[in-house]
Amino acid sequence: MSAALRGLVLSGGRSTRMQRDKALLDYAGQTQLERAVALLQAVTTNVSVSVRPDQVDDPLRARHAQVVDGPGVQGPAAGILAAQQADPTAAWLVLACDLPMLDAATLATLVAGRDPARQATAFRSSHDGLPEPLCAIWEPASGPALLQFVTGGRNCPRKFLLQHDTLLLDQPNPEALDNVNTPDELRAARQGLDAAATRTLRVQYFALLRDQAGRAEESLSTTATTASELYAELAVRHGFTLAEGSLKVAINTEFANWSQPLAAGDTVVFIPPVAGG
Repeated sequence: MSAALRGLVLSGGRSTRMQRDKALLDYAGQTQLERAVALLQAVTTNVSVSVRPDQVDDPLRARHAQVVDGPGVQGPAAGILAAQQADPTAAWLVLACDLPMLDAATLATLVAGRDPARQATAFRSSHDGLPEPLCAIWEPASGPALLQFVTGGRNCPRKFLLQHDTLLLDQPNPEALDNVNTPDELRAARQGLDAAATRTLRVQYFALLRDQAGRAEESLSTTATTASELYAELAVRHGFTLAEGSLKVAINTEFANWSQPLAAGDTVVFIPPVAGG
């Protein structure tokens, strides 16, 4: 049986290059920290925020359960290690707070591809092929090994994943894990997000999907651009057990390809196979 999956948003960075707290940066009316928490809440049992001791009373961070960095460890490894020590029986889905391009479908791919028998499951960077440690699932077995790694004077999570038993997955969205560290990168990210605005859709469910969703239809806001991305997002939200390949999809009463672009106001219907003959 796999360990329960908890969420951890890393928000303890000093944001030196950005010259202001990255967790507080606003994208479309939502701070990076709040957006990261919301993404994790859809796929984990509960979410905590990693903070430095001097950030405990910060008003934004104080809204959430906190994991406080311990002494003697620097960088993201401090937050990961503190979380593992706070609950060594859990697997932790660790997420940096400065990933404004991250989408729900990417997190759904990570959770679906998780191998609890490995020490970690992570994405292979679309830029250099190296593990992405700050959008990754750290299993309980990685805890003692990471502690030994850090005690030995090393604190780079990427090097840890390279040297240990890590399952690497391909990113479904090559830009999803691009972080934002400088004012110029912030401007570029905001321009890109404006081009991929949230759209409101009507979704209808039938048969098993209706039972698992607990409803026949719903209206929702999403950044999903295709039916495939939308189904991945909803599969995590509602616990759908049917694979995309076993379904048909219709958009505005017409059968459609899973890669057909979605537009605001579309009605999307997911149709499971019909039993009997």
